[in-house]
Amino acid sequence: MSDSNKRWAYLLVLALIWGSSYILIKKGLVGFTAFQLGSVRIVMAALMLLAIGFPSLKTIGRGQWKWVALSGVVGSLLPMYLFAFAETEIDSSIAAVLNSLVPLFTLFVGYFAFGIAFSRNQVAGVAVGLLGALALILLGADINPGQDYRFALLVVLASLGYACNANIIKSKLSGVSPMGIAAGNFICILPVAAVLLPFSGALGGAVTAGPEFWPSLGYIYLLCLFGTCVAKVMFNKLIQISTPVFSVSVTYLIPVVGIAWGLLDGERFSPMQVGAACTILLGVYLVNKTKRHPRRRAL
Repeated sequence: MSDSNKRWAYLLVLALIWGSSYILIKKGLVGFTAFQLGSVRIVMAALMLLAIGFPSLKTIGRGQWKWVALSGVVGSLLPMYLFAFAETEIDSSIAAVLNSLVPLFTLFVGYFAFGIAFSRNQVAGVAVGLLGALALILLGADINPGQDYRFALLVVLASLGYACNANIIKSKLSGVSPMGIAAGNFICILPVAAVLLPFSGALGGAVTAGPEFWPSLGYIYLLCLFGTCVAKVMFNKLIQISTPVFSVSVTYLIPVVGIAWGLLDGERFSPMQVGAACTILLGVYLVNKTKRHPRRRAL
């Protein structure tokens, strides 16, 4: 399979996996607090990745470890806690929609911090996709007036972290294997979560004895296995065979999957929001349309 076909296959699979992550977070929060869920998720995912990916750490050069660590913090550590706290107040489908901000941030972080080229089509695509996302948010606010949208800012911060991570991997870690990046990320952030885990109370008797403990732990396990381990490696590979903006275009498709899961779980979603979701897909097309005259900022 050519890289062109591979990148589209990776994009669709990642959309299905990550689009399902938000409902898994929601289900995990039934038996755990946001602080507990974030800590358990990081520790569990780290153990999984290191069990199969430890040998790949040798692909990381001595001078690259600082970038691997930074990538782990902005692309895994902070978002895992931020999304968990956000979903204590907003629907899983709304969190999925807000994650569509990632391509916008990626484009401008890449331009201002790394001097990465962009085209007019990409700018137009990001703008169109963002308008679709904003329409979904505004319509969702009307349907769910009781939700505290201040918590949506946590998703915005997480999206900024994802954007920084995509540019770091493309600019600084292109020679490192995708598994090496993923395993390296989590070996760097594992000590933080391991220290925070006991303080979160996740291991306390009151939590483990609760009726929702095992079902919620099962959802977190699925979240770690697919949403973190499998998807992390696939995403790192996708960045290496495409561009940062194409890679994070997966966040345009994630809302469609996230909204579908939300509907199945009883969340409200109007027909008008379907039109907004189609606008997001138009943004995907424009972002990935062949560029002719890319612009690059002089560094």
